[in-house]
Amino acid sequence: MYSQIAEAIKLAVQPVAVIFSDEKPEKAVEFKEKTWGCTLWLMSGAAKGNTAVCSRKTFGCFGGGTGVGFGDQYENFPGGTECFCRFLSSGNKGDEMGEAVAEGMKQFAKPEFIEQFLQGERYIKTPEDVHEFIDDLPLIDIPTEYVIYKPLSEVDPEKEKPVSIVFFSDPDQFAAIGVLVNYSSPGNDNVKFPFAGGCQSLGIHSYAEGDKEHPKAVASLMDLSSRLYLRSAFGENVMAMSVPWKLFQVMEENVDGSFLQCHTWQELSKDK
Repeated sequence: MYSQIAEAIKLAVQPVAVIFSDEKPEKAVEFKEKTWGCTLWLMSGAAKGNTAVCSRKTFGCFGGGTGVGFGDQYENFPGGTECFCRFLSSGNKGDEMGEAVAEGMKQFAKPEFIEQFLQGERYIKTPEDVHEFIDDLPLIDIPTEYVIYKPLSEVDPEKEKPVSIVFFSDPDQFAAIGVLVNYSSPGNDNVKFPFAGGCQSLGIHSYAEGDKEHPKAVASLMDLSSRLYLRSAFGENVMAMSVPWKLFQVMEENVDGSFLQCHTWQELSKDK
């Protein structure tokens, strides 16, 4: 499928189609079972032309499993939800159960993860605040076995219906996508920027918007861990935006005649 948006903003990599399916594409990149990985690596690979997939057994990490729509995977985090809440905040050091879990992980987990598990990532102030963070997530258990990440150019809209389209872009292009989102949408707050893992903002937060009469786009990569993981793929200035399929189709129709064909954008993008 051709994208007028990608051409107009001179996107360096392909938009990524997110598709729910019970069939795994042949030769799709996939994590091995029980192997840690970030689902954003799969997305970034799709942006560069490689179809990727994750399943209920190959989603890479517990936050990623939650983020792509396989229910509340924090319950399966080492030590359960309580240890996760301490991990994301002040750490498990000093907690009897948490320290026992850390000791048990030493035989298979990397030392840096053990250190983070004990000291905490410190992204949220207290474990109680993390519980509230989880309660606020639009958790969903999707009805299929797989989530597919596919270069948009390889999508046949007559046979496949994406859930959303993800754009990886530089800051100027990110701003242009945001302006286009608001171009014909009601109100002036049609892009949400939730505090969440990158996989969650590009996943479940976007899925939830897709069910609404007037869906919003979801901005991503406030997540510092995601930014670090993606640096090798995109460099230092990457942003991301997920657009629910219904909204994406409207935006595609709005390119012609919009600001993307006017002087300001032409000047801003002339060196891209």
